[in-house]
Amino acid sequence: QLQASGGGLVQPGGSLRLSCVASGFTLDYYVIGWFRQAPEKERESVSCISYSDGITDYADSVKGRFTISRDNAKNTVYLQMNDLKPEDTAVYYCAIDPRLTIVRGTTGQPVDCNDPAFASWGQGTQVTVSS
Repeated sequence: QLQASGGGLVQPGGSLRLSCVASGFTLDYYVIGWFRQAPEKERESVSCISYSDGITDYADSVKGRFTISRDNAKNTVYLQMNDLKPEDTAVYYCAIDPRLTIVRGTTGQPVDCNDPAFASWGQGTQVTVSS
């Protein structure tokens, strides 16, 4: 199970750090993704990370502003969001590609944040960027 947290209300230009904590299993050899859904819009991928080797990818809209990272000791993935804009307002979710990279043989290869295999969405965390 994944649990996202860390959202809130922030002014444009501000920062937030979201956390995605896994319980009941280790994140090793999985790809973890952050996604968001704004009102009346489709869910979109934001960023993802291969937990075992740290390979990352980002949506063009957040490159240079958001950073995804992981903490092996805490079994947690973070999304550091800087220079937030009103268009970043959305509910943010974390999800997991349930296919182990070591089994698929994709360890060390680029990650695909738009892979339809992402699942286990859980409850999201609201991020509101407004003055």
